[in-house]
Amino acid sequence: METLFDAEIRFMTLVWENEPVNSTEITKLCLEKLGWKKSTSYNMIKKLEKKGFLRNEKATVSSLIARKDVERMESETIVESTFSGSLPAFVAAYLDGRKISKPEAEELRRMIEEAQDE
Repeated sequence: METLFDAEIRFMTLVWENEPVNSTEITKLCLEKLGWKKSTSYNMIKKLEKKGFLRNEKATVSSLIARKDVERMESETIVESTFSGSLPAFVAAYLDGRKISKPEAEELRRMIEEAQDE
């Protein structure tokens, strides 16, 4: 799966939050939320349709990829490219000087336990 650029993720976020959405409506949302002209929005629809992220059928735009899948892919790319594939290095950098709540720490522990090889 191809990675998405920042503008593409912002556009996809609008789609995920409103889908299925009429193409005219998504251009209005893009103007309101992103400051994009109609032509920019239509070009983005075409581009993301070509990449396989969107379907535009009878002027109705919907995603072909779940938000969760894109988030996983993007996070894997960051860990690989910036932290040489080291998840602990990524977490250490993220938490450096930052405090997390007790519920957040518990959730992280739970997620680690579920993902851990036995």
